[in-house]
Amino acid sequence: MELIDIGVNLSSDRFDADREAVLLRAFDAGVVQMMLTGCSLQSSRDALDMAQNRPGQLFSTAGVHPHDASSWTPMVENAIRQLSSAPEVVAIGECGLDFNRDFSPRDSQARAFEAQLAIAAEVELPVFLHERDATRRFREILTPWRDRLVGGVVHCFTGSEEALRSWLELDMYIGITGWICDERRGQPLQELVGQIPLDRLLLETDSPWLLPRDLRPRPKKGRNEPAFLPHICEAVARFGGHSVIDVAQASTANTRRLFGLPVSSVDAKSIVDSTA
Repeated sequence: MELIDIGVNLSSDRFDADREAVLLRAFDAGVVQMMLTGCSLQSSRDALDMAQNRPGQLFSTAGVHPHDASSWTPMVENAIRQLSSAPEVVAIGECGLDFNRDFSPRDSQARAFEAQLAIAAEVELPVFLHERDATRRFREILTPWRDRLVGGVVHCFTGSEEALRSWLELDMYIGITGWICDERRGQPLQELVGQIPLDRLLLETDSPWLLPRDLRPRPKKGRNEPAFLPHICEAVARFGGHSVIDVAQASTANTRRLFGLPVSSVDAKSIVDSTA
C-alpha cells in the first residue's frame, strides 16, 4: 500500500534533531512521496532545498500563509514566482484566508491570496489552499479565478457541510488530516468525510502539527510526523465507509494526477537498509 503525504512542514525546527530519520520512518511506513509545505518565502526556499536533495521522493510548494500575509511585497511576489519555475515545486501556496486567528489583517490576507492565485494561473500550477472561518470571503475571491486555475486542494479541511459543498462545486480536492482522529473537535469531520467523493480525496499529516489524538503509543512531545499517515488513512476509511485499500489507492492516484507527481520507484526497505 503506497501513500503520499501532501502536507509536511519539514522545515520546522521541531524536525531539526532527526529530519533524516523522520523521512526514513515515513518511507518504511509506506509513505513513498511527500510534499513539503512552503508557508513563507524562507520556508518555501527551505522546502525546495530539501526536495532537491531527494528527487522523485520529495516535492515542495511555494507560497505565503495567511498568517504571514503582512509580509507580502513585490519582492516576495517575484521570489515566489521564481521559485515556482523549479521542477520540484508542484503547487503555489500555502495561501488563503484565516479569520480564526487573524495574525495578519484581513485586507492583507485577501491581497496576498489573490496575488498568489494570479501566480498559479500564470505558471499553470495547482494551488495549496488554507481556509479557516472565512468560507464566504474565500469563495468570493477564489470563484472568479477558478477557470484560470489548473486545480487545487483545500488543505486540512475542517469546515462545515456548506463549505465542503462549495469546494466540491469548484472542483477542488479536499485534504484530510489527523483532525479526523480527534474524538472532540473531529466529530463533525467524521460525519462529513463520507460525502467526499473518493476521486476528490487527498491525505496529509500537516506534521509536526495535528498529531492524531487516538494514536498509541503517543509520541514524546506530541510531535506528528509523516510515518503516521497510514493511521489517518485508516480513520478516513472507517468514518467514510470505505476500505483502507480503496482510500489509499484513490488518494495516491488523485495526488499524482493533481500535482503531476511521477509514479514512485521507492523501495522503503532498501532505503532504510542502505542508510543503516
